[in-house]
Amino acid sequence: MSTYNSEIDSLASLISSKQEGWQAISPESVARMRLQNRFKTGLDIAKYTAAIMREDMANYDADSSKYTQSLGCWHGFIGQQKMISIKKHFDNTDRRYLYLSGWMVAALRSEFGPLPDQSMHEKTSVAGLIEELYTFLRQADARELGGLFRELDQAKAAGDAAKEKEVQAAIDSHQTHVVPIIADIDAGFGNAEATYLMAKQMIEAGACCIQIENQVSDEKQCGHQDGKVTVPHEDFLAKIRAVRYAFLELGIEDGVIVARTDSLGAGLTKQIAVTKEPGDLGDQYNAFLDCEEVTPENMQNGDVIINQAGKLMRPKRLASNLFQFKQGTGEARCVLDCITSLKNGADLLWIETEKPHIGQIGAMVDAIREVVPDAKLVYNNSPSFNWTLNFRQQVFDLMVEEGKDVSAYDRDKLMSEEYDSTELAVLADEKIRTFQADAAKQAGIFHHLITLPTYHTAALSTDNLAKEYFGEQGMLGYVKGVQRKEIRQGIACVKHQNMAGSDIGDDHKEYFSGDAALKASGKDNTMNQFS
Repeated sequence: MSTYNSEIDSLASLISSKQEGWQAISPESVARMRLQNRFKTGLDIAKYTAAIMREDMANYDADSSKYTQSLGCWHGFIGQQKMISIKKHFDNTDRRYLYLSGWMVAALRSEFGPLPDQSMHEKTSVAGLIEELYTFLRQADARELGGLFRELDQAKAAGDAAKEKEVQAAIDSHQTHVVPIIADIDAGFGNAEATYLMAKQMIEAGACCIQIENQVSDEKQCGHQDGKVTVPHEDFLAKIRAVRYAFLELGIEDGVIVARTDSLGAGLTKQIAVTKEPGDLGDQYNAFLDCEEVTPENMQNGDVIINQAGKLMRPKRLASNLFQFKQGTGEARCVLDCITSLKNGADLLWIETEKPHIGQIGAMVDAIREVVPDAKLVYNNSPSFNWTLNFRQQVFDLMVEEGKDVSAYDRDKLMSEEYDSTELAVLADEKIRTFQADAAKQAGIFHHLITLPTYHTAALSTDNLAKEYFGEQGMLGYVKGVQRKEIRQGIACVKHQNMAGSDIGDDHKEYFSGDAALKASGKDNTMNQFS
């Protein structure tokens, strides 16, 4: 990237070469606008962020402590504030992404109103949210750089050469708020062609990483609901290839595909796989079907019959016209799904589980890595799990295994507040605290995410505010519970006019109109109370 001063020099040369009408254009002002708009298109963003993900994946392969994290977003403002907060607290955005959750798009963004996570929301709302997220992240860049430009002007006006040099260095080394987004395409919203078209739209909006699952598109369920139905491997691989074609067509050669398997909790399939010879992929899929042997004498009207090892077998078909898998085959199906996906174009895996348990995840990853040694996972640290109860029960079971006295605890009631200060609860909380690092090391998890964090934080904070504001605390409920904390914690949104872009607009007015500009940030702007 060019430096601030080199950009000014280049523009000065351009403007001086033009007709007299350009002489009112300030090279420095244009340079500032260019730096504040580093990414011109969504494809620029996709190329930039894909390179980041690929580098992070390589670094994780070399050192499993270098795992990555993200939080789910349902609005551009939410994603913007996450990245502003990350930069404020950690000085950089290294190994920290955003996650776009299909669940939250369905629940919060659909024109139908709140919907369950069953792919009933509008297809275009996913790409629309990607574009919105990056619009807000680019605005965060513009806002932060605008503040630096004002600091530079102040240093120049004061004749402070040292400060001027310091601020220029900060401008030249500015780190963007733009980070990779792992974007949920559900089950592709239709056939492979529909998946390809939607993937293109998402990539054009800026997505460098697309997550797709192996459920039937028109039967899709949330990963933590019952009634999930998977598709044969060849159907899923066609959609993985469709996403890869979309990346390559648009020139994103490093695009990342996350193949998600819901087989652990999915006991049903809509189709019997096509098989051409014993042991092929279709035959392996069908081997998991719950079947019973039949003879010509006991065949019934409408039976579907398959040949398994020379025997005529009738897969059990439900009233829904779905076929069921054998009980207890979920983990084996997950392992086959993962190996097949990685060997056919996927880059990362996602195994949807019913609980956060490193041993369970690790056992499946070990089996996968026997075939694909560098297999890496994205893992949903889901709010659908009762983390407190799960980990307290895991510690309880470990204590029993170690012969420790657990008579003071009721395993079924460990969520109770009465246990919060006990040894068991403290050990469980420590396991929760280190879960991500432990799973990265022991279970091959490259990326940890929470799908729905701000769905829950918005509800919790609103409940607290409503209780105080509409109760006896009145206005103090807002001032003490919100504004005072914003001021003391340095939350940028306390200056909400600035956050919404008023200072950026004032800068532009000055560029366009000079001394005649009518600016909003004068002495009577009440935002000055928060300086």
